[in-house]
Amino acid sequence: MSRRLVITGRFSAALRRRAPTFALIGAAAALAFQLGGCAVGPDYHRPDTAVPAAYKEAPEGFKVAQPADMADRGTWWLIYDDAQLNGLMDQLNANNQTVAQYAAAYRQARALVGEARAAYFPVVSASFSGTRSRTPTRVSNASGSFPSGNITNNVNLGLDATWEPDLWGKVSRTVSAEEAGQQGAAADLANARLSAQATLAQTYFTLRALDAQQKLLDDTVAAYQKSLTLTQNQYAQGVAGRADVIQAQTQLQSAQAAAIDNGVARAQDEHAIAVLVGQPASSFSIAASPLTATPPTVPLTMPSALLERRPDIASAERKAAAANEQIGVAISAFFPTLTLSASGGFESSVFSQLLQMPSRFWTLGPSLAATIFDAGLRSAQTQAARAAYDQQVAAYRQTVLAAFQDVEDNLASQRILAQEVVVQQQAVESAQHALSIVTNEYKAGTTDYQNVLSAQTTAFTAQQKLASIAGERMVSSVGLVKALGGGWDAAQMDRESGGVAAPAPASAASASGAAASTTAADTQRALNVQPQ
Repeated sequence: MSRRLVITGRFSAALRRRAPTFALIGAAAALAFQLGGCAVGPDYHRPDTAVPAAYKEAPEGFKVAQPADMADRGTWWLIYDDAQLNGLMDQLNANNQTVAQYAAAYRQARALVGEARAAYFPVVSASFSGTRSRTPTRVSNASGSFPSGNITNNVNLGLDATWEPDLWGKVSRTVSAEEAGQQGAAADLANARLSAQATLAQTYFTLRALDAQQKLLDDTVAAYQKSLTLTQNQYAQGVAGRADVIQAQTQLQSAQAAAIDNGVARAQDEHAIAVLVGQPASSFSIAASPLTATPPTVPLTMPSALLERRPDIASAERKAAAANEQIGVAISAFFPTLTLSASGGFESSVFSQLLQMPSRFWTLGPSLAATIFDAGLRSAQTQAARAAYDQQVAAYRQTVLAAFQDVEDNLASQRILAQEVVVQQQAVESAQHALSIVTNEYKAGTTDYQNVLSAQTTAFTAQQKLASIAGERMVSSVGLVKALGGGWDAAQMDRESGGVAAPAPASAASASGAAASTTAADTQRALNVQPQ
């Protein structure tokens, strides 16, 4: 019974000794929880930008997309109904190295979010050490003194924990900035993929247009060969002069040279496609097939929807959001930081007695630190953060302006080329008719060969121009799809990156979590995106 009283007495005395420390820790924690969520710095709102009410260059026949048209059309190239193009797109999505770089950058941004979130939690570390040391001494006896030494052992097993409460929202601002960076990286990845896909489609249709021109050149060479034969026959009969034969030969050879030169451009386009799909140009080839496709109708979205449909706009907006959060991080440096730390463990000179109660040690205590003088460092850092935000806002607005220009350029191109192809088709028919008349007159001997050469050149130029316009229309069609964002939507950033909210392990931490949640909600509203 007396032993129990002694133990109880020691325990009570220990509590009394620890009471001031525990009270100090409790007061500091209560203060941290009360101040948690007092995030300093400006709340983010998407920067205002001028959005037109309608597209100026929208040609007749184009319509504004209805809500049903806003469904995800990620495989936008299917509207061209080209099986070979579909296969090339599959290879690009799997093997394009530029897209792979942006995918790695996205994974890095996602890891940075986890790195920032770690600051919400305490840092706990463990240590173990063992030392054996000898200190010299001198021992004296009857025969004199001689050197000796004391050998001591020391074994230490410890556990340390530190935690810095997020009093002023520095951690939540940092997490929000990294989340915006992650979403921006997701948009950058989508933009890189869309750009590569559009480049592939445009290069593919350019190659097909070159195939059409190659067929035209081959047909022209065959026609000029017949014309040369006709002239040679006329010369043999004494109807035509030697100059007519030389002119016919010159025109044939020029057409043959043009046919060969066309192969250079086609080879370069084929090599470019090989790089886009991640294959060596040396082992890649595409069979020739003249272009026969015509641009499909592309439903337009409302101009305001372009802010959600273009990944480059979403990326620029997320960079502005991240820069805004960095202002709060810079402002938080003006306020004191509270650090709660605790350490404990066992220390003994005898290893077998290491884990016994007399060998234990511990320390507890809060630490409050504030910078009194820094020669204007924090003010300069805050000004730099505000300037960086203004820079990102300007970049965002410039991206929006460039996006509308891109749409208008391609709309104008589609409208004008559609009109031009009709006129050029009529020009081809007229040139062919004129060539037929002049050829018959030459056979009849009523006109000279110079008129035949002129009519042949006019007909060939008209046909070549028509083939070129057909290719330009397809390239412009792809450009319009890309300008409208392809099949992408800003909501895909959240589907790909996921939401990252501040942890709330205890009710006292709800204020800090609420601040992070509010930031995430503001981000959702700014993007006009529904949470997944």
